[in-house]
Amino acid sequence: MLEELEAAIDEVSTSVVVIESEGDRAFCGGADLLELSKASPDDAKELRSQRVFQKLATAQWISIAAVHGPAVAGGFELALACDLIVAGERATFSLPETSLGLIPSAGGTTRLPLSVGLKRAKDVILGGRVLDAATAKDWGVVDRISNDARAEATGWAAELAAKDPTALSFAKGLLNGEVERSLKQEREAEAILYAKRNGS
Repeated sequence: MLEELEAAIDEVSTSVVVIESEGDRAFCGGADLLELSKASPDDAKELRSQRVFQKLATAQWISIAAVHGPAVAGGFELALACDLIVAGERATFSLPETSLGLIPSAGGTTRLPLSVGLKRAKDVILGGRVLDAATAKDWGVVDRISNDARAEATGWAAELAAKDPTALSFAKGLLNGEVERSLKQEREAEAILYAKRNGS
């Protein structure tokens, strides 16, 4: 999925893009746990998911996540990397990594506090709180809730696409600021945790 997403990011030629899953069960469940169990500290230092999500977050075009079901771990981080989020009424958001001896290292510990504040981010990341759609909107994670997240996101994308693309791009860049230092710290912490899991 990351390979396909990165390729798609590189090929975008429009000013606004909607990102959604194909099925109805979940938005994205995150990394394969079996694959994670084989990861090395070097894998964490070159974390592909973080690199791809950062590429999405800093793209010159606007991205809208249409989240109709659970967005778990890397799936939540993917949504956070988008500029805007539309949630379906059944959507949930969670970052369960600490229960697996890991951290949300694909941007979760950096981007979630920017959306909800430090104390609420700790509730999700340290406490394992699962946010339903209404709470996620109340906390500032989600921008809109709809019983048809795809249709709402597509309609919003059309509204945004009518605006000047250069102005959108400049405004996005200024609003995003600089998060690269925090992302580097996420990678370094995850490398230590991978080493611990591997007994090295």
